[in-house]
Amino acid sequence: MFKKFAFTAILVAVTILGSACGGAKEKLYLYNWTYYIPEDVIKDFSKESGIQVIVDAYSSNEEMYNKLVAGGSGYDIVVPSGDYVSIMIAEGLLAPMDLAKIPNFKNIDPVALARIGFDKGNKNSVPFMMGAAGISVNTTRASGYERSWSIFEKPELKGRMTMLDDMREVLGGALKYLGYSVNDTDPAHLEEARQVVERWKPNLVKFDAEAFARGFAGGEFWVVQGYAENVFLEYEEARHAEIDFFFPTEGMPMYMDSFCILKGAKNVDAAYAFINFMLRPDIAARVSDYLMLPSPNVPARAFMTVAPNYEFEDLEKGEFKEDLGLEGLKLYNDVWRRIRVGN
Repeated sequence: MFKKFAFTAILVAVTILGSACGGAKEKLYLYNWTYYIPEDVIKDFSKESGIQVIVDAYSSNEEMYNKLVAGGSGYDIVVPSGDYVSIMIAEGLLAPMDLAKIPNFKNIDPVALARIGFDKGNKNSVPFMMGAAGISVNTTRASGYERSWSIFEKPELKGRMTMLDDMREVLGGALKYLGYSVNDTDPAHLEEARQVVERWKPNLVKFDAEAFARGFAGGEFWVVQGYAENVFLEYEEARHAEIDFFFPTEGMPMYMDSFCILKGAKNVDAAYAFINFMLRPDIAARVSDYLMLPSPNVPARAFMTVAPNYEFEDLEKGEFKEDLGLEGLKLYNDVWRRIRVGN
């Protein structure tokens, strides 16, 4: 999920045409994260294939899911995160994936595929990008810390730190700090995690999923939980060496966003052509360079020209967020409500 521009206006119904596609008969309707694929990549697909791509965008899994279940239709491809892939499979929203029609699927790192629990065997999804939120520290302001979730317990940094306004990310961090899974639904463990976050909370300025990077770049915040692409984009490039971005030693929640074809899609052949194009090494490299993220596409790594904000191997300590189920989600919502607004 590309968080770099998560706070910007949502792109709506942008039609992207190849230069020779003015009269293109075949179309593809893509529902994707805001600014997740460079426009020039989609234009190149249209030029090569003659397929007109109509793009609509969302800024969260919840927005995408709610629109689809409320009757939003006409899309061929969506790009949900892993926990929502499993939800959408269970609700019959996704078509089976014929991997024989995606020869470039072979380029996906087997290490990444082996970690997938939300759709084992990729029966309904094809991996696109994976990553995680971490912790950024302004080393000109803070020192003497461990590269651990324990940094949020340091009283000397009180009033200079933020965490994401994201239930799964914050509780997931606390659960990993305690040695539990980010998907743990044991009420006793969640209560322990709540108590950990309650210890962190007095040291935080706020929970913030939108402006943390700007505040960090401006010197207002010295320690922030968030996505590296946000932080490095906002921070003056000549001063990037001042930033210590790390994934906590205890581990962290992580995501994998995947291409899925919706059940009832009308342009299935075009969908397969697009997914296969996106898994081509040179194309996957262009996307990773744009996002400044490591690629799960093995041969694409040789084509990349921009150093990612972290390496693929750095994600080994992460754990994918999975569907919690209705009862688990209720537990998490209750714990998060208590943290955010009190008992």
